[in-house]
Amino acid sequence: MALAEFEVRLQKGIVGGFAPPIPDAIYNLSKSSAQPHLLVAAAVRPDGTPEVQQVAPKEVKHDDDTTKLVEELESILKELPTEQPPGSEDIYGLNTGIAFKSGDFEWYNGGPQGCGGGESFIKATEEQKAQFKRAVEIVEQIVSKSE
Repeated sequence: MALAEFEVRLQKGIVGGFAPPIPDAIYNLSKSSAQPHLLVAAAVRPDGTPEVQQVAPKEVKHDDDTTKLVEELESILKELPTEQPPGSEDIYGLNTGIAFKSGDFEWYNGGPQGCGGGESFIKATEEQKAQFKRAVEIVEQIVSKSE
């Protein structure tokens, strides 16, 4: 069954140190039950610039293909661990964070200020790293439909 409402945020650039990371890109996908489409908002930092630049939100048709992608994304994230404590370490090694919220399910990695606060006592396996990479690809595939 298709999710009536959800929010997804993908941020490239979550690893920092003393200072929070400077993101290379932030993508937000949202779907409310009142809309027949997804809203995709992007903010990308051009090379050599200090901050991301917002692009006007675009609509993406919420068709069968998009529904399958979102359902696959949710099912992957439900099986993946997150770093503990939050924000301690990029356990997937992609310098990328995903936040997903739908109904009573929430999942996020990278912490609100990115990663850089030490070592996680939870580690991702190679299989989990591959699944997280697929989750990133799914979000990017949906975003590309808005271009």
